[in-house]
Amino acid sequence: MRGWHGAAEPPGRVTLIRNSETTMAGKPKLHYFNGRGRMESIRWLLAAAGVEFEEKFIETPEDWDKLRNDGCLMFQQVPMVEMDGMKLVQTRAILNYIATKYNLYGKDIKERALIDMYTEGMADLNEMIIVLPLCPPDQKDAKIALIKERTTDRYLPVFEKVLKSHGQDYLVGNTLSRADIHLVELLYIVEELDPSLLANFPLLKALKTRISNLPTVKKFLQPGSPRKPPIDEKSLEQAKKIFRIK
Repeated sequence: MRGWHGAAEPPGRVTLIRNSETTMAGKPKLHYFNGRGRMESIRWLLAAAGVEFEEKFIETPEDWDKLRNDGCLMFQQVPMVEMDGMKLVQTRAILNYIATKYNLYGKDIKERALIDMYTEGMADLNEMIIVLPLCPPDQKDAKIALIKERTTDRYLPVFEKVLKSHGQDYLVGNTLSRADIHLVELLYIVEELDPSLLANFPLLKALKTRISNLPTVKKFLQPGSPRKPPIDEKSLEQAKKIFRIK
């Protein structure tokens, strides 16, 4: 199993069009278990775009069987998001759709290429952290050490350098994009692992503060929001039971 979804898959100024469209088409409905996994980046992006959404949690093996047997899952996998009359699957496809719809994907093909490169790098690091709870206990310390090393030596230096090179408030085009949202989500996760990992990256810490103070993101960070806590042993066992993971 890769991640948390049963037969799972392989992670400036914004013009928001949420009000009329979400009213006409209904709120997006997110199908996943009640935890972070690969749905969390989707929650972050929708929230940052100011889009209200509903969640239909998979709580039992029977819920999981029903969703698969109803033919709603193209590849028998979640996350799945019902949105604009579609049943969207595959995390990257869902994120691409949301980012495009809500103008968080750059102004042209070159900016989009940069956003893609940055977010793919973030996804590589995030993937290492997502699967950490599944790591055998005797390998966990080594995995954590590797994650910390990759964080400080490979990934965060890239984004610190990007911000330093152009001196702007955002990663691409001096406009808020999905790259900024995904990076700030990742920075919060990294801080949960070890707060000292951000010590040598002042521009990233400033970006984190700046994005966190955007009204839509600030609301998402408040207690009681759809943002999910780090997975604990109880949630891990529940997910294994739902998706019949040995």
